[in-house]
Amino acid sequence: MMESKDKGEQREDALLDPATFLPPSPLPAPTVTIEFCDRCRWLHRATWVSTELLLTFPPPTLKAVTVMPLSADDTAGRFRIWLNVEGGPPKLMWDRKVEGGFPELKVLKQRIRDFIQPGMSLGHSDKKA
Repeated sequence: MMESKDKGEQREDALLDPATFLPPSPLPAPTVTIEFCDRCRWLHRATWVSTELLLTFPPPTLKAVTVMPLSADDTAGRFRIWLNVEGGPPKLMWDRKVEGGFPELKVLKQRIRDFIQPGMSLGHSDKKA
């Protein structure tokens, strides 16, 4: 009786051993990466956008959203959103400097939808036909 308990404890210990953990690599596609200037304090905006995207495109439609803070001189003022799709390079969905501001979520969702699920309706936030 004691032996089976010991085996159960050993099995549980193995499940909690970080040496046995495997990272989700490579990340499954499609995924989104949000790069933002940390010095500009845009973390809240980046996490808000990530939440909205995951609510609109729940797994398995969108597999992951990565929020990537940047603080180098050459990334000052950056707010970019990339879509990573299988079999191709990442596609730039939004750049704050190129577009002249932050994305309106309606427009961003439409752009992403057009790549990952073209037939999907976005309901009231969809573009007019």
